[in-house]
Amino acid sequence: MAALTALPTASIHGAAPVQDDPATVAHVLNRLTFGPRAGDVDRAREMGLQAWVDRQLHPEKIDDGAVDARLLPLASAPDSAEPKELRRFARRQVVTLGANKIVREVYSERQLQEVLVDFWFNHFNVYAGKGRTAQFLPEYESDVIRPHVLGRFRDLLEATAKSPAMLMYLDNWRSTAPDAIRGARLGLRAQNAKRPRGLNENYGRELLELHTLGVNGGYTQQDVVEVARAFTGWTIDRAGQFRFVRAVHDRGDVVVLGHRIAAGGIEQGERVLDILASHPSTAHHIAFALAQQLVSDDPSPALVDRAAARFTATNGDLREVVRTIVTAPEFLAPATRGAKFKTPLEFVVSALRATGADVHDGRPFVQALQELGEPPFMCQPPTGYRNTAETWVSAGGLVNRMNLATRLTSGAMRVVTLPDGAGDPEALALRLGSPEFQRR
Repeated sequence: MAALTALPTASIHGAAPVQDDPATVAHVLNRLTFGPRAGDVDRAREMGLQAWVDRQLHPEKIDDGAVDARLLPLASAPDSAEPKELRRFARRQVVTLGANKIVREVYSERQLQEVLVDFWFNHFNVYAGKGRTAQFLPEYESDVIRPHVLGRFRDLLEATAKSPAMLMYLDNWRSTAPDAIRGARLGLRAQNAKRPRGLNENYGRELLELHTLGVNGGYTQQDVVEVARAFTGWTIDRAGQFRFVRAVHDRGDVVVLGHRIAAGGIEQGERVLDILASHPSTAHHIAFALAQQLVSDDPSPALVDRAAARFTATNGDLREVVRTIVTAPEFLAPATRGAKFKTPLEFVVSALRATGADVHDGRPFVQALQELGEPPFMCQPPTGYRNTAETWVSAGGLVNRMNLATRLTSGAMRVVTLPDGAGDPEALALRLGSPEFQRR
């Protein structure tokens, strides 16, 4: 059988060949999917683990059309500008999107892509409850995050920077040069918002601290200000699309991390993205975050360094960074198995996959995730939901998981049908609620 470590582009240093034994395959599937379904381990072994990983790294080659038939249709925003109606629409939209997210994660054959969509959404988090951010969520997930999770980091970074969802959430749509022409019109205005005027540092700060360099990445408060100046005029038009408004853009040179960027227009912000995407601190920050998601809460510095080196050598090719991590000895080590505690989302989706449940409507599971503390798209801080055990391990949280497992297996949730022969409901609930099932 093919050895996982035989991948030609893998960054492996002296690793012994790994056989496709059931325990190894189950471990890989627990990390690169939302949990194996019945028969998945055998199918991966039959395909060969190397071939299975390669296939997941190229989701565009996997037919996933059957998932679309299970998705709920999204409604169009109401013509009425009445605030109460718009808020009701936003709530319905978020629930529908959350239901579709869960359905994709349960049924998609492109499992690694779905795992990474969730990871990158949290990395570039936007909060659906702020302003009109919910209106832009469908495009943000489908057109900004999803197409770029295995592409170039620089492309993902620019896609998020120009996304109306990010512009709204971190207030950059309102950011203007302090001396901007007062009569300039920015187009779209949030409900009850005053006319935008003045520099807003929110996006500049999070771009440096969370999206690229990391909190210890070597930037200063002055860099935050300079970045914010470079992105003035990046806003949203009345149709809800990205627009650059030169009239409110800062007219001076900016200096970011020692790089002087001459006065200009939209190219100033784009040059900032170039600098940040190629910075060594960004390579390390992204490598650490991916290793933490895929390997352990405290990944080894050696693994992070190798992944960061791959990031730099490939000009931020995320597919190759992920490949380096998931073919590393640290990823495959026995000590890594079961080392990650499942987030509420991972618990819910893995339970549905493990039981072979037929989900007729994902919306009740959005409510269940709210009760478990991780409602989709509703994380208010820009950090997004954490994926470390300390965030989710608590006595109350485990009780809530056990209660959900009991509801799922007892037939109390009518939106779910378990297959014939699924087993004794009480025994099945105990399995889903067990300490072992909480880990991946």
